[in-house]
Amino acid sequence: MELFPSNSNINFMRLRMVSLTIAALLMVGAIAAMATGFNYALDFTGGTKTEMKFGKPVNVEEMRLRLEENGFPGSEVRTLGSSSEIVVRMRLNESNKDSKKIAEFSEKVLKAAQTSENPGKVFPSVYVGPQIGNEFAWNGLKAAIFVVLGFLIYVWVRFEWKFAVAAIITTLHDVLLVAGWFAITKHELDLAVLAGILSVMGYSISDTIVVFDRVRENFRNLQRISPAEVLNRSVNQTLSRTIITSFVAFLTVLALYLYGGSSLQGMAESQMIGIVFGTLSSIFVACPLLLWLGVSKQDLLPKAKDLAELERRP
Repeated sequence: MELFPSNSNINFMRLRMVSLTIAALLMVGAIAAMATGFNYALDFTGGTKTEMKFGKPVNVEEMRLRLEENGFPGSEVRTLGSSSEIVVRMRLNESNKDSKKIAEFSEKVLKAAQTSENPGKVFPSVYVGPQIGNEFAWNGLKAAIFVVLGFLIYVWVRFEWKFAVAAIITTLHDVLLVAGWFAITKHELDLAVLAGILSVMGYSISDTIVVFDRVRENFRNLQRISPAEVLNRSVNQTLSRTIITSFVAFLTVLALYLYGGSSLQGMAESQMIGIVFGTLSSIFVACPLLLWLGVSKQDLLPKAKDLAELERRP
């Protein structure tokens, strides 16, 4: 199935300076938004997470107001899968800063949250101290750096250094825009969102490598045309694949966002935003970056060890 014929000739490379300028401005805007700070979840700031199960569905807003009235201000109340399973998240304060009294604290939260018509059962609260929160933040940063370096090494070995640089810049573009979105909207940033952002990196690099692989195959058969034309044809030939794959992936994550419960909404939101930006960047950023880096015919020629593999491809 093709949304666009493989022999279509949309001149994406003619718009390369415009697309790269827009991409650069968006990255600068995202970095500026990140400088204002994120709305960190208790995974990073420290706090408690208390899970409760009730016999009947619960009105989340009414429970939040009850907790507010009973001495638990600033509580975040969310559902877990069903409307009768609730998680209450609180930042560290005078009532929950002592990890040794966490069981007693859990019972107090349940007493404040339940009603006589709808009693509940509480599970032991999870305590996250400030030091653990800092450790989570550093581990998240190290994970992101590890992924970027891994991608850089893989693309460098698989292609040439210009391809590696273009792929990493494209991936960082997508990640920065997703992070910038959370900085602008002040949606909560927790470990699930961080996992979603890391998965965006994998999706973005995968989409970019598909286009780059087609670039090498095309140059082997179209050696007399300019690198710009090779890149343009490669984008056109992979356009249907890119859009169809992205659309199916977006529908999957959208279902997770709508029906996966509030605990998964942040991760699903980061993936949806990442899929949109990743699709656009593989079309309008990756190959234009190659031209901007001065890719030559020699860079586009396949390595000798890859010729046998390319011959076997349909």
